[in-house]
Amino acid sequence: MTIVGKLFRTTAFKLSLAYLVIFAIGAGVVLGGIDWDVNQLLDGQIGQTIQAETNGLSEQYDTGGIRQLITAVQRRTEQPGASLYLVTNYAGEPLAGNVAALPPGVIDHPGLIEISYERHSERRASHIALAQVLLLPSGFRLLVGRDLEERENLRDVMIHALFTSLFWVMLVGLVGGLVMSLRILRRVDAMNASARTIMEGDLSRRLPLAGTGDELDRLAANLNAMIARIAGLMVGLREVSDNIAHDLRTPLTRLRNGAEEALRADDDAERQRGALERVIGEADGLIAVFNALLMIARAEAGAGRDALVVGDAGAVVADVAELYEPSAEEDGVRFSAEVEPGLGVLLNRELLGQGVANLIDNALKYGTATDGEGSAVAVSARRAGDRVEIAVADRGRGIPAADRTRVLDRFVRLEGSRSRPGSGLGLSLAAAIARLHGGELHLSDNGPGLRAVMSLPAAVRKAEPPRAATPAVPERGPSTGRDISTAG
Repeated sequence: MTIVGKLFRTTAFKLSLAYLVIFAIGAGVVLGGIDWDVNQLLDGQIGQTIQAETNGLSEQYDTGGIRQLITAVQRRTEQPGASLYLVTNYAGEPLAGNVAALPPGVIDHPGLIEISYERHSERRASHIALAQVLLLPSGFRLLVGRDLEERENLRDVMIHALFTSLFWVMLVGLVGGLVMSLRILRRVDAMNASARTIMEGDLSRRLPLAGTGDELDRLAANLNAMIARIAGLMVGLREVSDNIAHDLRTPLTRLRNGAEEALRADDDAERQRGALERVIGEADGLIAVFNALLMIARAEAGAGRDALVVGDAGAVVADVAELYEPSAEEDGVRFSAEVEPGLGVLLNRELLGQGVANLIDNALKYGTATDGEGSAVAVSARRAGDRVEIAVADRGRGIPAADRTRVLDRFVRLEGSRSRPGSGLGLSLAAAIARLHGGELHLSDNGPGLRAVMSLPAAVRKAEPPRAATPAVPERGPSTGRDISTAG
C-alpha cells in the first residue's frame, strides 16, 4: 500500500476529517446566524426610518393638504439617496415621486412590505425595496420606501466570506490532518517495525518512544514493560530448563543407583529394603522440587489472584511461627515472634503461609550465629504506612549484597549452602508468592545475619477475624527453606 493510501486509512486522518466536517458545519451555522441577525437588524432600522419619514409626510398632508405633500415629496426626490417616494390619486395615477412602476395592486395595500420597482432613470431594471403604503383622506395614497441594494450587497459579501472561510478552513484542516496523520503514521510504522523484529525473536528490542508523553508513548511504555516481563520469563524458562537438567541429574543418578542396588541385593532382604527406602526418599525429594516449581509457575502467572480475600496477615504469621517454635527450641535456637493485630491484606492464606514458612525454615537452617551470642530467629509482622511488612531475621553469616537479588532466582544456591540438602527454590517461591499478593520480597543485612522482609499492600477494608482452624502451612520439606537460596 502506498504512503498516500496509508495516510487516508489512518485513524488520525479520519478523526481530523470528522472534526473538520463538524467544525465546518458549526462555522456555517454560526455565520448563517450572523447573516440572519444582520439582515433583521438592517430591516428593523430601515423600517424605523421609513416609519419616521411616513409620519413626517403625513403631517405635511395634514397641515397643507395634497399640494404641500406633493411639494415635500418633490423636494425629497431631488436629494441623492436610496429613499423612494410616490404619491397617487384615488385612481392610482402618479402625482409625484421617483418610482416609475410597481407591481399591480401594491399601492392599494397599506402596511410595510417588500416590493420590486422600477426607477424613472432605469426603466425595465427591477430593484428590491422595503416600502410602506399609507392611505390618505380623499383617496390619495402615499408610498415611502428604501432601496435594499446595500442590504443585498452586504448579504453577498457575507455569503462570499462564508464560503471563502469554509474553503480555507477545509484546506488548512485537510493539510493539518495530513501532516498529523503522517507524523503518527511514521511513529506507528516505527513501532510496527520494532514489533516485527520482536516477533522474529529479538526480545531485546523495544518500541521507540517520542518523549512527548502522549497516549502512543504511554502505550509503547506499557508494551515495553510487557515485553521486558516476557523476556524475563523466557530467560527464566531457559534458565529453569538448564537448571533442571543440571541440578536434577544428581538425584536422578542416585535414584537409578539405588534401584540397581536393590536389584543386586535380591538375596538380602534387609539390604534391599534399605535401598528401596532410599529410592523412595529420592523420589519424594524430586516430587517436592517439581511441586515447588509448579507453585512458583502458578504464582508468577497470577493464578488465584482473583480468589484473594481480605484477611489478617498477622494471624497467618502467628500460626506459622507457632508451628515452628517447638522445632527451633529443640535445635537450641532462640525463637521470638512479634505480631501486630488486625493486619488486613488481600491474601490467600495457604500461599502466604507457605511463603512465611519458607523464610522461617531458611532462617532456622542457615541462621547459625557467628558472633558467639547463640542462634536466634526473630519473626515480626507490623504495619508500615500503607504496607504490611512480614520480616524474618537470623544471626547467621547472611548473604553478600551482590547476591541478594540473584538468590531469588530458581535453583540458585551459594557455595556455603551446597553441602546442605535443598534445591534452591525456597526464596524463589517466597518472592513469587509476594508478587502474587501485589508485594515484593527484600533481603538486607541484619548485622550480622540476614533479614528477609515480605512487603505487602495493606487492604482498605477491615481484616476478617482469623479463622479458628489449623494453620494452613505445608509440611516442611525440600522445597521450603534457605537451603534453596543461600548464604554461605
